[in-house]
Amino acid sequence: MRGEGTRARGRHDGPPGDGGDASAARAGQSGHGRRERSAAPEGGHPPSGPNRRARRAAAGGKRRVLRWVASVLALLILGTGGAGYLYYKHLNGNIRKEDLTLGDKEMADHKANAAGQTPLNILLIGSDARDSKANQKLGGAKETFGGTPLADVQMLLHLSADRSNISVISMPRDTMLKMPKCTDPDTGDVYRASTVDVQTNESLGRGGPGCTVAAWYELTGITIDHFMMIDFAGVVSMADAVGGVPVCVDANIYSHTSQGKGSGLKLKEGTTSVKGKQALQWLRTRYGFEDNTDLGRTKAQHQYLNSMVRELRKGTKLSDPGKLMDLAEAATSALTVDKGLDTVKKLYDLAEELKKAPTDRITMTTMPNVYGTGQFSGRVYPKADEAEQVFRMIREDIPLDGKASKRKTPVVADRAAPDAEIAVSVRNATSTDALGPAQGRASTVKDLLTEAGFARASVDSQNVEPVARTGVLYPSADLEGDAQAVAKALGIPVSQVKKSTDVSGVVLSVGADWRKDEAYPAKAAEEKTPDSANPLNGADEKACMKVNPGFTF
Repeated sequence: MRGEGTRARGRHDGPPGDGGDASAARAGQSGHGRRERSAAPEGGHPPSGPNRRARRAAAGGKRRVLRWVASVLALLILGTGGAGYLYYKHLNGNIRKEDLTLGDKEMADHKANAAGQTPLNILLIGSDARDSKANQKLGGAKETFGGTPLADVQMLLHLSADRSNISVISMPRDTMLKMPKCTDPDTGDVYRASTVDVQTNESLGRGGPGCTVAAWYELTGITIDHFMMIDFAGVVSMADAVGGVPVCVDANIYSHTSQGKGSGLKLKEGTTSVKGKQALQWLRTRYGFEDNTDLGRTKAQHQYLNSMVRELRKGTKLSDPGKLMDLAEAATSALTVDKGLDTVKKLYDLAEELKKAPTDRITMTTMPNVYGTGQFSGRVYPKADEAEQVFRMIREDIPLDGKASKRKTPVVADRAAPDAEIAVSVRNATSTDALGPAQGRASTVKDLLTEAGFARASVDSQNVEPVARTGVLYPSADLEGDAQAVAKALGIPVSQVKKSTDVSGVVLSVGADWRKDEAYPAKAAEEKTPDSANPLNGADEKACMKVNPGFTF
C-alpha cells in the first residue's frame, strides 16, 4: 500500500459506528405464572355461601390483575420488538452497496455437485482510499489524499459446494494483467479494455469494486458470487470490535525507514496480541517482512486471518452481548458489499455457511507468480501452469488442502444431438506470454473430433484470444448437451464446458495446456496445490513471520 503510515489511537471521523458508540436494544422479559387450584373439602363437595362469593370476587380481581400484567407485558414486548426492528434497520442502513460486476462478460453458472450443491466464491477487497479524515490519518501519504483508490488487498475466498472446506487465493497488488472493459455505474464513464498489462490494484479506480470482480473473472475464469470491501478505518474498527488477535515474528521488528516509509509496526520477537491501529499496521507491513515486498505482506495477512478465525471460534470474545453489538456496528459500518449481501440477515446467513467448514480445512494461498524484468522489475506475473492449476482447482471445487472429494460434476442427460450432427468449431488459443501459438493445433484436434464421429467439426482460422486452459463454449442451454458430448469425446472435464455470450455455436478453444499432440492432460496428476502457492492451514498455530534483518531493533 502506498505511503504506509499510522495515526494515534482514538476516535476518528470514520464511517458511522466505527468509534465504538454502538446502540443497544433492550430486550423485554416475561415470566410464566402458575394458577393454583383450591382443594375441595372432605366429601368432595365444592364450597358454597359467602365464602364462595368472596373467592369469586378474589378470583375476578386476580383475573383483572393478570389481564393488566399481560397488557403491560404485551406493550413491553411490542416496544422492545420495535426497538429491535429500528436497530436492525439502522444496521442495514450502515451497509454500503455496489454492483457485483461492471464487466461486459457474463459470468458462467456454477456446476452443481452430485448432491445438487454449488460452491460459493467471495472476493475480499482492501481499499487504500484516503477519502475521509480517518483514512487520511491512518493511510498517510498526503499526496494521495482524495486520489483514485486502489484495491491493494485482493483475496478470493472459495467455500466448497459441500461446505467441508474453505480455500483462499491472494493476488499480490503488484500483479500485472490486462483489464477488462468496465462501465462506472454512477457516472456512465466507460473504461475500455487495456491492450497492455496494468497493475491489478488499479481495477478499483475503473468504476468501483465491480471492476475488480470483472478483472478476476477475466484472469481466472472463476465465477464470483459476492464481494466485500473494507478501508483503513474499517479495519481498525473491526479489529477493535473483534479484540486482540495473536501474531508471531521470529525477531524484533520495526517497520520504518530513514525516508519515512513503512507501516510503523513495532513488535518484539515472539507472539503478540494485536488489535485496532496495530492490527492495521500488521496487515499493511511490507518493509520488514521477508524480502520487503507485497509477497511477504500477503503471508502476514494470511497468518492474521487464520488467527482471527481461531479466536472467534473459541467464542470467548463474543460472549458479551455488548461486544457482539460493537462487532455488528463495526462490521456494517466498515463494509461495502454487492447488492446480494445488502442486509444484516444476508450477511448473517453467509457467516453461518462459512462456519460449517472446520478450521483445519481452511487453506490460505498466494497466486503462484514470477517477478517481471526490465521496466517491470518488482512487479509480478501469474506463473505459467501453476497459477492456472490453482485457478482450475477452485473452478472445479477441488480442495487446496489435498483432501479431494470423490464428487463428480453431473452431466446434462439426453440433450445432445447425434455426434455426426453436432457442429463444432475448433480454435487455436495456445499462445502464452512467452510462446506463440502451437502450429497446427486446431487442425490436429479437429481431426481427432472427426475420427470420433463429429463429421461437422471445422477449424476457426480467425485470430482468437489465447487461453491458458482448454474449454468448450456454448451460447445457450439447448446446446449444452452438445458441448458436453464434445468434451467427453476428448477427455475434457465437464467442468470446463462453459456458457458464453461470445460464441454463436459450440466452440472448442484449445488452450496453452494442450500444446502437444497427445491426449488431453489427465487432471489426476494436477490435484495437488503447487508449493509456489505457499499454502497455510487454518489450524497452524506455529506460523511465524520471518523478519528482514534490516528492520530489527
